[in-house]
Amino acid sequence: MKINWGTGLVIAMLCFISFIMYFIIKVNTDSTYDHDLVIEEYYKAELKFQGELNREKKSRELAEDISWKKTEEGLLISFPDNLNTEEITGSVFLYRTSNKKFDFEMPISISNNIMLIPSDRLLEGRWNLKVDWKYKNGEYLYKKEIMY
Repeated sequence: MKINWGTGLVIAMLCFISFIMYFIIKVNTDSTYDHDLVIEEYYKAELKFQGELNREKKSRELAEDISWKKTEEGLLISFPDNLNTEEITGSVFLYRTSNKKFDFEMPISISNNIMLIPSDRLLEGRWNLKVDWKYKNGEYLYKKEIMY
C-alpha cells in the first residue's frame, strides 16, 4: 500500500496530538509534578499587603533591625539590643518555597535578645523568614529570603 502526502500528514498530526495528550495526562496525574500556589488565599493576602509594607518600612527605620545567623544549634534571630525584650510579642513564620508541608509558625520567645529556632525544624535550602512583631505601640515586620 502506498501512502500519499495527505495520509502522511494526518498520521503525523495524530501522532503529535497523541504525544501532547499523553504528556498532559502524565503531568496531571503524577504527584511529582504537583506545584502549589504560593499562598492558598492569594487575594485575601493581597489586601493585607499595604499594611505589611508600612510595617516593613517602620522596621527599617529602627536604629538597629533584626538580624539572623545560622549556627549548629539552629537559626538564631537577634532582636535590637536597645529594646526591652519582655515587651516584644509576635510570631516567626518560616516558609519553604519548595514544599508547603515544611512551613511553620511559632510565637516569639526571646532570651538575651535572641530567639533560637532548632535545627531539627529546618532543612537545608532556601526559606522565607518573616518576623511579625509588636513593641509597645508599634508594629514591625522583618522579611528575608535566607539560605539555611
